[in-house]
Amino acid sequence: MPAVSNRGRIMPNSPIRKLGPLADEAKANGRKVYHLNIGQPDLPTPPEALKAIQNIDRSILEYSPSEGIRSFREKLAKYYHKFNIDVTADNIIITTGGSEAVTFAFMSCLDPGDEIIVPEPAYANYEAFAIVAGAKIKSIAADIEEGFALPPIEEFEKLITPRTKGILICNPNNPTGYLYTQEEMNKIRDLVKKYDLYLFSDEVYREFCYTGAPYISAFHLEGIEQNVVLIDSVSKRYSECGLRIGALITKNSEVKKNVMKFCQARLSAPLIGQIAAEASLDANDNYMLNNYNEYVNRRKFLIDGLNRIEGVYSPIPMGAFYTVARLPVDNADKFCAWLLSDFEYENQTLFLAPASGFYTVPNRGTDEVRIAYVLKKEDLAVCLKILKEALKVYPGSKVRKVVGAVAGE
Repeated sequence: MPAVSNRGRIMPNSPIRKLGPLADEAKANGRKVYHLNIGQPDLPTPPEALKAIQNIDRSILEYSPSEGIRSFREKLAKYYHKFNIDVTADNIIITTGGSEAVTFAFMSCLDPGDEIIVPEPAYANYEAFAIVAGAKIKSIAADIEEGFALPPIEEFEKLITPRTKGILICNPNNPTGYLYTQEEMNKIRDLVKKYDLYLFSDEVYREFCYTGAPYISAFHLEGIEQNVVLIDSVSKRYSECGLRIGALITKNSEVKKNVMKFCQARLSAPLIGQIAAEASLDANDNYMLNNYNEYVNRRKFLIDGLNRIEGVYSPIPMGAFYTVARLPVDNADKFCAWLLSDFEYENQTLFLAPASGFYTVPNRGTDEVRIAYVLKKEDLAVCLKILKEALKVYPGSKVRKVVGAVAGE
């Protein structure tokens, strides 16, 4: 039997999906599973997108241009202008989801052995995309006690070597919900400028910022316009994860030339996805406002509920629709698996994402989970009850041990 590749061996499993078989088994056994593990919004897709799909009047579903449909890119440019992001259609390349945008950015800007500095916890698939490109992530850990604020910039500088080519941020952040401040973004800008690095900026959650401070894009940072590669997607803001439509935006003509070679090799992004995504840009203002308000309410309800459970702590996320919570358990990976395989409360259980998978360094996040508040408040209330009851009986629960000690067990 031929050997598989080393690249495949070192690819990480997804902390978001790796427990899927346990969830499937729990459902097959009749239990209701609440999915808090994945950022799949439950809010409706814009009707404009659905109508565009339903009303497709074509005799052929042809290839689209490798860089994406022109009219879509022009409308996207106007959309970015609303956020004071000064780009044109020629700066935008449509990709097969934000995942392809990150992969093509790495493949176009990095050589095998090059390094990227990434604050962690970070979106788990960044490591996978780096492995595909032969690049190496150098991580710097943010602290839950600090609300996952940007670590001191001096710690970034300590990681810089001759192989360092870029910094990758997600703002607002997945998985923590942290929103970088102007001061923090300025510090990143200064470091990028000092060492002439790329700044890869994943900004797919820009609509979901819950502070009074203005949203800061990497393209708002003066003096590094040629260094910025912005990553975007329609998946989250329009509840269109299944369309697989993203975008890579850059003003660097050499980077764009490289990216286009990879785009041409894969021919084109999904045609129907682009048609629906373009139509979504016509959604009225109330669509996004209603979604925003819903997430604000869910966020408050969930975070208040988590912090009322004994031993549980979650900082208040200021963006996106995730939080990373610390649980009073011996090992969050084991706890998340146990919830699906061995626990039920009124024939219900939870699917959480263990946070260890959002760190590249072993033994980080071992008592943390990522929770996506993509369910309505009534369901979140049930989830909080299930979590509270689970922590009472989980064999590795620290709360259970404390209660037992007090009771003289």
